[in-house]
Amino acid sequence: MSNASPLGLALLLKKASLAGAFFMAAIWQVPALAFCPLPAGVQPVQVRQVVDGDTVRLVDGRSVRLIGLNAPEIGRKGRTSEAFAEAARQRLQALVKASDGQVGLVPGVEAKDKYGRTLAHIYGRSGDNLEATLLSEGLGYRVAVAPNVDLSGCQQQAEQAARRAGLGLWRRSPVIPAGQVSQSGFAVISGQVQGIARNRGGIWIEINDQLVLQVPARLQRNFPASFLEGLKGRDIEARGWVLDRSRKGGLKPGQQRWMLPLTDPSMLERSER
Repeated sequence: MSNASPLGLALLLKKASLAGAFFMAAIWQVPALAFCPLPAGVQPVQVRQVVDGDTVRLVDGRSVRLIGLNAPEIGRKGRTSEAFAEAARQRLQALVKASDGQVGLVPGVEAKDKYGRTLAHIYGRSGDNLEATLLSEGLGYRVAVAPNVDLSGCQQQAEQAARRAGLGLWRRSPVIPAGQVSQSGFAVISGQVQGIARNRGGIWIEINDQLVLQVPARLQRNFPASFLEGLKGRDIEARGWVLDRSRKGGLKPGQQRWMLPLTDPSMLERSER
């Protein structure tokens, strides 16, 4: 995704509604931004409501799911909120309020998710990427789901800053050893690669007798040939949405119960030796 030049952004704003005029100030902010500078093609929109730490609702009725950020879940239907869920929502509310409810929208390559929500990056008045801001403060996990991975690099840097500083979610390590996985849902897990297999379903990276990572066949083209080189025997950290294959009798003999599909190469990192 190319950065906006001052002239290009100025022309964009000239054509935009007055609601988007706040982005003019952002032109001079771009060089100073630590993470994910303001790109070209920003659409000015008005936020009606912040739903949670990674979802907003616009005045035009659209629900927008922020790309690259997975905030802790807010408890609903009697469930308890996850740690930092309310903090993430309140922080996003504050960021939106600081922009008078007017933010810049950059839709993803894949425009909508399976729930019909718009997938997009959003930027504040000063040109700051709001997903990266939350990540840098430890109020969400970085995720990369192809094909919406244009900012995965700078978002990774933002999360690493929070991790090094022990902020938010990283105050106490949320990384779960593979042998302790006990439920489905989003997780960051650590373990050692025991084996690698291939079949029509994709690439299977075995961690232990209970958990396997999957590179789905439809996404294999996104993983370079070097991805598997030297992986067997390495300690790794992987993240994504863990699935329980034992539900409804779906577990076949010899299969690991827990499966974590990898949606992008950056969702698996090799630990330093």
